[in-house]
Amino acid sequence: MSQSEDTSAQTTSLTNHDRTPIHIPGSIQPHGVLLALSNQLEILQVSSNTQAYLGKEPEDLLGQPLNCLLDARQVEIVKQCWGKKIGSANTFKVSILTSSGERHFDGIVHRTKEAVILELEPSISESELSFLGFQALASEAIAKMQEASNLAECLHLVAGQIRNITELDRVMVYQFDQQGSGSVIAEVKREDLSPYLGLHYPNTDIPAQARELYRRCFLRFIPDLNARLVPLIPQENPITQQPLDLSYSLLRSFDSCCVEYHQNMGVTCLLVISLIREQQLWGLISCHHQTPKYIPYEVQKMCEFLGQIASSELAHKISHSEWDYKVKLKALQSEFLESISQADNFIDALIKPEIRLLDLVSASGAAVCLDNEITLVGTTPDIDQVRTLIEWADSQVNDNLFSTDSLPQLYPEAAAFKDTASGLLLLRISKVRRYYILWFRPEVIQTVNWAGNPNDSIKVEADGSVTLCPRTSFAQWQETVRLTSLPWQPCELDSALALRNAIVGIVLSKADELAKINLELERSNKELASFAYAASHDLKEPLRGIYNFSTVLLEDYNQILDDDGIECLQTVVSLSVRMETLINSLLRLSQLGQAQLRLQMNDLNELLNQVIEVFRASRQDFQFVNIRISRPLPTIQCDRVLVNEVFSNLIGNAFKYNDKAEPWVEIGYLDTDEHPLVFYVRDNGIGIPEHHLETIFRLFKRLHSQEKYGGGAGAGLAIVKKIIELHDGRIWVESTVGVGSTFYFTLQ
Repeated sequence: MSQSEDTSAQTTSLTNHDRTPIHIPGSIQPHGVLLALSNQLEILQVSSNTQAYLGKEPEDLLGQPLNCLLDARQVEIVKQCWGKKIGSANTFKVSILTSSGERHFDGIVHRTKEAVILELEPSISESELSFLGFQALASEAIAKMQEASNLAECLHLVAGQIRNITELDRVMVYQFDQQGSGSVIAEVKREDLSPYLGLHYPNTDIPAQARELYRRCFLRFIPDLNARLVPLIPQENPITQQPLDLSYSLLRSFDSCCVEYHQNMGVTCLLVISLIREQQLWGLISCHHQTPKYIPYEVQKMCEFLGQIASSELAHKISHSEWDYKVKLKALQSEFLESISQADNFIDALIKPEIRLLDLVSASGAAVCLDNEITLVGTTPDIDQVRTLIEWADSQVNDNLFSTDSLPQLYPEAAAFKDTASGLLLLRISKVRRYYILWFRPEVIQTVNWAGNPNDSIKVEADGSVTLCPRTSFAQWQETVRLTSLPWQPCELDSALALRNAIVGIVLSKADELAKINLELERSNKELASFAYAASHDLKEPLRGIYNFSTVLLEDYNQILDDDGIECLQTVVSLSVRMETLINSLLRLSQLGQAQLRLQMNDLNELLNQVIEVFRASRQDFQFVNIRISRPLPTIQCDRVLVNEVFSNLIGNAFKYNDKAEPWVEIGYLDTDEHPLVFYVRDNGIGIPEHHLETIFRLFKRLHSQEKYGGGAGAGLAIVKKIIELHDGRIWVESTVGVGSTFYFTLQ
C-alpha cells in the first residue's frame, strides 16, 4: 500500500481534537490546588478543591488578597514573578496554616498576560532521592552521555536513568520528523511489556497544538488518567472575561481523547519531558505506568533537568555529525563558486566536472535551465519530462527555493519518472528570466513499522467532515512507503541558496565589469573617431602640397630631369592620389562614427531609382548593366542619405567586379514573415572565395591589386557595414567563385 493513499487523510483539516483549545480547559488535576491572581495579587480564580487542601471554601478566597494565605516573605516571592517573562517559573516552599494544622506545599508560580498563576502541590517531607544523591546520579549520567559513541546510545542511557529515578513501567524516547509524525528510538521497560522500539506513530497521535505546548512547557505529569478533574471557580477571569490560559501550568487537566488513547495502551500514569533543539521540539521522553503513581515535585524537576541535559547532548551529537557534512559541503561550495566566477562559459562551469553540481546537495541528477536551453547532468528524467516539470514549477512554485521528497504527491505526472526524480530540489536563479537549477533524487522504497494502523485515528463522517479518534490497537502494522526519496537536509537547502546568492553576485559583478568595459570602449571609440577625423583632415593639406609641387616639377622642370627623375615624380603623384583616396575613406568612416541618424519614412523604390540614375549619368559603360528589381520595395524608416550610400556601394561593386559579357544586378528582399526585412543585392560577377567572406568588410581590405578591377581604397564595404550597424542591422554575404555573390542586410 502507498503512503500517499493510506495516510493522506492525516493531513486533512480536522473537526475536533486538533481544534480543541487544550490550553484553556477550565479545570486542573486533583493532586494540587491553583490560584489565579491579579497584578495586585488579589485572588481572581481558584480550583474548587481548596477546602481539601487549604481548609477554605473557594468563595472565602475569591476577591481576597494573597496574604490571607501566605506570609509576607512568600507573597514577595509571588510578586517578583511580574518582572519575569511569561512562562518563567519560580519555585519555593510554602507553609499554610489550616484548620487541621500546618500544611506544606511545593509552590510553583508563573505569569500569563492577564494573571499570575500559583500552583500548590503537597510536599513529601522525605523524598526517596536526596539532592546530593541526585547530584551524584546526574553527574554519572552526564559523563556516560558524553562518552556515548552515538545518539541512540546516549538517549538509551537517559531513558534508563529516568526509569531508575521514577520506577515507572516504560520510558521511551520519541523523535519527531518534519511532518510531526514520530518514532521510538530508545526504550527501557518492564520485561513483560511488549516493545515499542522502532515503531512509528502518525502526527495525529500528538496533534500540532499539543506539540506546541510541549515546546513551550518542558514537563507534563499526569499521575492518574482516571482521576476526576477539578473545575476552576469562576470559569472565566472576571477581569478579562476569558478562560484562564494554563499553557504553562503543571496541573493543567487533560481531555477525554488523551485519556481514551492512553487507556487503549494500558497506561494510567504519564510523565512527558520535552527534548528541545534550536528552540524547536525535537522529541519527547515519554514515561508510562500501568497504575496510578504520584511522583514528588522534586523528582519531576530532576527528570526535567536530565531532559535538558539530554537536549544539550543530542544537540551536540547531531551538530557534530551535521558539522562534518556541512564542512564538506562548504569546501565543495567554495571550490565550485571560485571556478564559476573565473569561467567564461557559465553552463560549462556548472556542469564540468559534473559531479560537483550533484555533490553540492548530494543529488543523483540535475538539470540546468537557462530560458529554453536545458542541460542534463547525471541520472535525470528525459528532456521533455524536465521541460514539462519546469512549466509546472513556473505556475506552482513562487519561492526561490522549493524542495520535496515526494514529488509525485504534488505533481502526479512525476510517477512516470519516480526512479530518477521522486525527490526534487528546485532553485530559481532569476524571477525575470526562466533560470533554474533542478536536483533530483530517486525513489527509496521503505518499510515503516507503525504502532497500529495510523488510519484508525481518522474517522470520516457522513457529511464528509473528518474527526480524530483514539486508536484502539498499537500492535505492529507494516506499511510500504513508495514514491518517496531521501529527505533534503537543511544544510543541503542552505548550500543551494548559497549557490544562488553567489551566482547572482557573480552575474552582477560581471555585469558591472562589462558596463565599465563598455564605457571605456565608448570613450576610446569616441577618441579614436576624433583622432581619425582630425588626422585625416589635417593630412590632406600637406598631401595636396606634395601633389601640387610634384606636378609643378613635372611641368616646369621636365627638360632638366632625366627619365628616372621623371618616373620618380610620376610615382609620387600617383601615390599622393592613392593616399588622398585612402584619407577620404578614413575621413568618411570617422564621420559616420560621429553621425546622428536622421530617421524618416523613405520609399526605397524612389531612393533606388535615384541611385541608378546617377550611375547611368556618370558612367557610360553602366548602360549595358541589366538592373533587375524583383518586386516593388517597401517603405521603411531609415536615414535616406546613408542608405543611398549603401545601395551605391553594393551596386557599384556588383558592376565593378564583373567579367561577364552580360552583367546583371538584382535588388530585392526575402519573402518571409520575419522581422526585420532581409534585403539583398545579387550579381553574376566574379564571386568571392569562401575564406574571404568575413575579411572583405575590413577597412582597406582589397582582394586584388590596384591594377585590376579599377583599383580603389578597399573601404567601401567597411563604410557599408558601419552604416548598416548604425541602423541596428547586420550584413553578410554568400558567394560562389565564377558564379556571383549575394549581399544580404537588414536595417532595423
